[in-house]
Amino acid sequence: MDPAELHRLAECAKEPIRTPGSIQPHGTLFGVDLSGVISVASENASEWLGHRVGEIGNEELEYAVRTGRAIDPVRITWNDVVSDAIVHRADGLTLVEIEPLPEGDEYARTAVVGAIIRASRATSEAELREIVAADIREITGFDRVMIYQFHDDGHGEVVADERADDLDSYLGLHFPASDIPTQARALYISKIGRTIASTDPTGIPLLALADDPQTIDLSDAELRSVSPYHLQYMRNMGQASTFSLSIVENDRLTGMITCAHRSERRLPVLLRRALEVLAGQIALQLTSMHEINRLQHMVDVRSRRAALLAPLYASDDIHTALLGGVDTVLDLVPADGVLVRIGGTSRMKGEVPPLTAILRVIDRLAGAPFASECLRTDRPDIADLLPGVAGLLIVPLVETGDALVFFRGEVVHDISWLGDPSGGSRPDGLSPRTSFAAWKRTVRDRSDAWGTLIEETSELAHELEIALQRRAEARLAELAMRDALTGLYNRRYLVERLATRGPVGEGGKAMLFVDLDDFKMVNDTHGHDAGDAVILEVARRLVESSRGQDDVVRLGGDEFVVLLDGVVGEDVEQIAQRLVQSIALPISTNRGWVSITASCGVVVADPGSPRGGLLEAADAAMYRAKHAGRNRVSH
Repeated sequence: MDPAELHRLAECAKEPIRTPGSIQPHGTLFGVDLSGVISVASENASEWLGHRVGEIGNEELEYAVRTGRAIDPVRITWNDVVSDAIVHRADGLTLVEIEPLPEGDEYARTAVVGAIIRASRATSEAELREIVAADIREITGFDRVMIYQFHDDGHGEVVADERADDLDSYLGLHFPASDIPTQARALYISKIGRTIASTDPTGIPLLALADDPQTIDLSDAELRSVSPYHLQYMRNMGQASTFSLSIVENDRLTGMITCAHRSERRLPVLLRRALEVLAGQIALQLTSMHEINRLQHMVDVRSRRAALLAPLYASDDIHTALLGGVDTVLDLVPADGVLVRIGGTSRMKGEVPPLTAILRVIDRLAGAPFASECLRTDRPDIADLLPGVAGLLIVPLVETGDALVFFRGEVVHDISWLGDPSGGSRPDGLSPRTSFAAWKRTVRDRSDAWGTLIEETSELAHELEIALQRRAEARLAELAMRDALTGLYNRRYLVERLATRGPVGEGGKAMLFVDLDDFKMVNDTHGHDAGDAVILEVARRLVESSRGQDDVVRLGGDEFVVLLDGVVGEDVEQIAQRLVQSIALPISTNRGWVSITASCGVVVADPGSPRGGLLEAADAAMYRAKHAGRNRVSH
């Protein structure tokens, strides 16, 4: 908002719209105290001050005043005119508002039932608004029925416009937040319907026996008088009367329905009540539509986020997993470019500023999250560091100094306004606009709104942190299962595998127990460095000579085990012989060539047999190979 708009909002907030001390001229108001005496009256009924409400001569009205409320208006004859009396309590008084009954619309409220039914069948927001605007105009007979939607910054947009053929369309036009100030919006939440029967600025003042009538809260009154600024606003728009309905979703004013007429027009109370029910129905449907859309979007985002993060657990390159796949982090957070900084290493994708400038920005923000759609306005100092960037979203990764940084360039918007919202069409700063002809403004230096992406990116960062933590934990667990020298699985892995899995599966299992012959002589003769080189080379040859699906384990020292799934008979024998023969080939060390042999024990387990005892049986078979002369295979 520009400074003039902010000033208008601030000044409007000072206006006592809840306690104007007057009512609209088409009705009468009484304030009845606890003793039943009329202690407050509008000037057009001042002769009733000090009288008792029972003197009006209507038992139903007297009962309504005594109980403090009436669900429906009480039908009375007032000054020889059939009228509706509305009863409610405020500030210790029972307020009685009397409205003469308008002609011709007494039973129009029955058509509202059909409108509610038609509205309930709408499947989209646009369809719902179109149906409702058309039905309300047909029911009320007003020249124009508009539906407004309020944006997050408070300004509004006309999203439906049913009108007489000779009126210009306002559909799609925007209007500033000061057209409906904050305090008026709060009032519209507590009172759904609002009638302005005439733009005649002459209100009827309230008179009181004792209390100051300027302090009486008329927030819920049908006849509450209208701000002179708003009456002038209506006259400038060519409106002589209006009836408005609030659209309230989860205690928040999200829109309004405004019926406007070029001549004075009033609706009877019962019709207004029925239309308020319709407004409640619309609000419920919009709330449901928004919630369904939100949930569907949330499910889609979570699914795509899980798919993006899943490869991290098995990937050695986190940045490539996030930026180099078919779906990247930019598919989750649409932007022109992104920087992913993890473990102090930065990788970028798309259109991004220089890395040094980005790191300066991150440092300037001291690790705090940041979001802007207009960087030039919100943080000109950062905009100077990042030329060409209009939208910036930074989500830090907790306690690491790393971050996800998204960049968006300028998106030029042409917005059509319901008249020039600036001072150009206002006699002074607080006056309403004198022209409501469509006025176009070009908005620059802004990106598309981040909207829900701010929260979604925060959730992405949180889940990324969890994934990185679990990945680190999994790697530590994996290291606990690995031999430090060779990188092969170790004894712990073998014991857990044999202990935690069920019986041998289909296809059978074989275990080869390999022990190097006279390995101690290698260490004693060539040294432990040469011994380590021999162990490493034997490990490599065992992996190379085994199948890809086999597990090669170093039990410790010079003992190895190879687990084979789904192989029996002669195949086992061939694999065992291949292992022994590969080990027997000379091995190069820093002390020269070393020759060594191995003895191999073989055990084959049929499908369904227990795994327990396999290791002991293979160990025994290996000793039989040694006793038989070494460098051989034994069963």
